[in-house]
Amino acid sequence: MKKFEDFNLKDKTMQFIAANKFTEPTPIQEQVVPAALRGKDVIGLSSTGSGKTHAYLIPLMEKIDPSLPFTQAVITAPTRELAVQIFEKAKVMAEIDPELRIRLFIGGQDRAKDSEQLAKGQPHIVIGTPGRIRDLFLNTGVLRIDTAGILIVDEADMTLEYGFLDDIDAFAGRLKEDLQMMAFSATMPDQLRPFIRKYMHSPVTFQIGEKVRFNPDIRHILVPCYHHDYADVILNMMPGFQPYVCLIFANTRAEASEIAESLRKKGITVTELHGDLTSRQRKQSMKDLASGKNTYVVATDLAARGIDIDMVTHVISCGFPENLEYYVHRAGRTGRAGASGTCYALYRESDDAAIRSLKRYGIAFDHMRWHKNTWQTLHPYGQKRLKKDDEIEKEISRIMTKKNTKVKPGYKKKRAREIERIHRKKKREFIRTKIREEKKAMYKERQIRSGDDE
Repeated sequence: MKKFEDFNLKDKTMQFIAANKFTEPTPIQEQVVPAALRGKDVIGLSSTGSGKTHAYLIPLMEKIDPSLPFTQAVITAPTRELAVQIFEKAKVMAEIDPELRIRLFIGGQDRAKDSEQLAKGQPHIVIGTPGRIRDLFLNTGVLRIDTAGILIVDEADMTLEYGFLDDIDAFAGRLKEDLQMMAFSATMPDQLRPFIRKYMHSPVTFQIGEKVRFNPDIRHILVPCYHHDYADVILNMMPGFQPYVCLIFANTRAEASEIAESLRKKGITVTELHGDLTSRQRKQSMKDLASGKNTYVVATDLAARGIDIDMVTHVISCGFPENLEYYVHRAGRTGRAGASGTCYALYRESDDAAIRSLKRYGIAFDHMRWHKNTWQTLHPYGQKRLKKDDEIEKEISRIMTKKNTKVKPGYKKKRAREIERIHRKKKREFIRTKIREEKKAMYKERQIRSGDDE
């Protein structure tokens, strides 16, 4: 394990590290910091909480020259909330070096105030959302980032999901020709690769695997959907649990929107969190989350990333994500700080492979459904129930394979009689069932007729 001293950093950079109370680099920092200091283009793949923000802030602290009166680095984040989080961490750099100017530009801020601030001088480091940076640079021209030699795209997969990659593409080509670019992401979708190839030159990729951790205090319950929609199943099971906050995960933005709309039509107030929301809608959602206004929150995995939602007692997973680790992260939103939690996984037949994989990973699922105002325990998932015909065949098989210590005369006739008895029993049960059905039909018909007579 390397130490920060091994990187041969300046005194101010070491002060920045000390101010954050870091004792040794995290795995992503150990890999990224030396490569970034050498000017290499970097792709860093790691999850939230791995220390990736400081994996690029430490090299910036080392490389930015406050004596130069122009922008030298641009950091983009796909949402205002994530941009603010980065800015708060970067402000410590300015506390160490007061000459360092770091500015935040996000939607919802006063444009006139932004312009007034920029008229006093360009920041050394720009942090913001892609749309606002593009607007200030290309549309109003008050922000001059064409002098920047470093571009950092944080949460690149989420940026793609939200459709903001085009905004970055619009200004990335206008930055310095020898641009150093770093992209950080939890995953690397194929749709992101053309953008990477366009702006990066022989990038080095560092992938820091995260060990999947299962919280033993979280109960996992498989709930079959049968032929019902996810929203119908959720509405049906709502009387069966009393959440403080219930986080409902959908696999796509469209699915999240449909589920939220279906719940609203039934009078359930929900907060939505996904990439199809407008800026105003997302701002309102964040206010609702902060105030704890609604019990039910419908979200996609990417939209919920990096956003802390307090007091989640229940999680509902509508199907399973393609990356099964995301299911663990979904469930992990509850059962925090020593509390217990419940994750309901709504499944269809197509989810069989995912369920079996998660069981192999160590997740123990209960198998239940909400039926007739009570939770009904179903047979263990994957264990087939014997149908009546199967039970009969099994009984016949037992007779045919029965071991006799001593073969008696006429044993074949006796065995045939036993099998015939089983078939007669089956036939009687069939006839009784038909009689019951016919009686039920006649009773309903009499009820209908008596209603017509009235």
